[in-house]
Amino acid sequence: MNEISGNVDDIVNQMRRFTWVDYVVFVFMLAISAVVGVYWGFMKKQTTQTDYLLGGRNMKVVPVSMSLVASFVSGITLLGSPTEVYMYGTQYAYIIGAIFLMSVIMTQVYLPVFHQLKLTSNYEYLSIRFDNRVRLFGSILFAFTLVGWLPIVIYVPALAFNQVTGIGIHVITPIVCLVCIFYTSAGGLQAVVWTDVIQITAMFGAMAIVAVKGTMDVGGIGVVWQRNMDSGRIEAPDWDPNPLTRHTIWSLIMGGVIYWLQANAVNQTMVQRYLSLPTLRGAKWAVFLFCIGISLLYCFCLYCGLLIYARFHDCDPLQTKLAKAKDQLLPLLVMDVLGDIPGLPGVFVAGIFSAALSSLSTSLNSMSAVVLEDFYKPFYSKELSDRQTAWLMRGVVILLGALCVALVFIVEKMGTILQLTMTLESMTMGPQLGVFTMGILMPWVDATGALVGGVSGLMIMSWWCLTAQLSIARGEITHAHKPLTTLGCHYNYTVLETVAVNVGLGEQVNPVLRVSYMWYTLAGAVVTMCVGAAVSRVNRARGKPHLPPAPNLLAPQIRRLHKEPPHPTEEPFIQAYGNSKETCLINTTSINMKVIKEIAEIR
Repeated sequence: MNEISGNVDDIVNQMRRFTWVDYVVFVFMLAISAVVGVYWGFMKKQTTQTDYLLGGRNMKVVPVSMSLVASFVSGITLLGSPTEVYMYGTQYAYIIGAIFLMSVIMTQVYLPVFHQLKLTSNYEYLSIRFDNRVRLFGSILFAFTLVGWLPIVIYVPALAFNQVTGIGIHVITPIVCLVCIFYTSAGGLQAVVWTDVIQITAMFGAMAIVAVKGTMDVGGIGVVWQRNMDSGRIEAPDWDPNPLTRHTIWSLIMGGVIYWLQANAVNQTMVQRYLSLPTLRGAKWAVFLFCIGISLLYCFCLYCGLLIYARFHDCDPLQTKLAKAKDQLLPLLVMDVLGDIPGLPGVFVAGIFSAALSSLSTSLNSMSAVVLEDFYKPFYSKELSDRQTAWLMRGVVILLGALCVALVFIVEKMGTILQLTMTLESMTMGPQLGVFTMGILMPWVDATGALVGGVSGLMIMSWWCLTAQLSIARGEITHAHKPLTTLGCHYNYTVLETVAVNVGLGEQVNPVLRVSYMWYTLAGAVVTMCVGAAVSRVNRARGKPHLPPAPNLLAPQIRRLHKEPPHPTEEPFIQAYGNSKETCLINTTSINMKVIKEIAEIR
């Protein structure tokens, strides 16, 4: 900003050069999404539940892989990752190693089980393996997290749009969401996947344009590298074993693997796309391609963080209030380097909103599957016709979409909402992964153990995360950021008075609360599994019978060590299930999946 003079407000107004060409590019992106919805909703009608939710289980690997990347990367990621590098350096980049390690574990342990069962909702597995209580617990956690997360997904890109255009958040949010609700409710998973393909292309294009043009303006990649090296932002792996350190190679790899397993291996929004592929081999390829795609996009985002510092290395826009929030750093860079070229700011904004639309559409489609499979079918005996099922699923999409738009008004009023959302995810992610892991890897755990373990993990993580976030809000826990300066600013600004933080105050906080957030998901999963195993052991000691699960409910590695369930005439089976007509249908060597589902409902 050295070549611009004047007041901060004047500079902000000068940088808002969003021309009619940019608006055309942005509207064109929305129009393409709507056209895809019309095509799959009205020209290629989704006639059955499987068509609407799973694309007829006949999707192609590459489009599904691109859809997985698009829906996982929200506007929060695109705007938040560069800010992470600008403030704290490149240590976070090593989490990419955890992504590929996750792919190995997922394809060998979790994915074979879900794909073989041909489920619609992965929470259906919990009723087959345990009972409907555990299934309902998992479904409620998913719904609760989704409703808290989606308004943030919508709000953050709207904030970026406001930064570059000045248009109010509550003007653009309903318009964009209406388009998303339309094509998701009309076209089902096919529309979601193919709009994701278009949107991920816009995301990569936007980030690539910013990276290339920004690097040229700064003076080349050598200048970018040197300025960040001089400020200590280019970092080697931190091997510090202290769990209180915010980011280390240990927390990023070990904690990161567990975080990514929860997000990708047992999360309905992701698993639903893997189950839409016809073969397990294709699903494994989708996981591998997803890892490559998400890593490339992360590299773009992290490099943009280096670029932001290289551009503003001597005049921090956060201290001068040129950027009023950390998430506005990337939009500020975009308007600085692309503002003079008509159409390019529009491409960037389209890319940011594409990330939000893909996440929103996938979540809406997944939520309709959960409502139908987990909230309706297990508790209502009336069978819905195809027409009624279609109306139910579309109704869920419309109602949840409208709710998210309404919740944006609340999000705007709550200054700490981003921290609260991260806390909400941390509270629920670990227990969810723990419950699924007990089902797949621990055949001795029973339904009561799984439920008590899940509830215990949720309660402990709720206390831990909420208390830690409260300490952060009070300033009792702080994390030192990389050096920032305003010595090179050539414009007028006013530095707001800041409250000095008592550095010694953090030492008085319970060390448990200062543990890095990267360990939260692992901690929640471990607590859940330990409590679940202990409760199941107590149940066996009290003589409560536990029928071992069918081999196809377990990971392939566990099946080799697993004993077949007892014969229907043997005492443990009779004690567990009684003499019922389902008993007679069970073969001594294999268990029919339909019967297992019926037994789960009886239990």
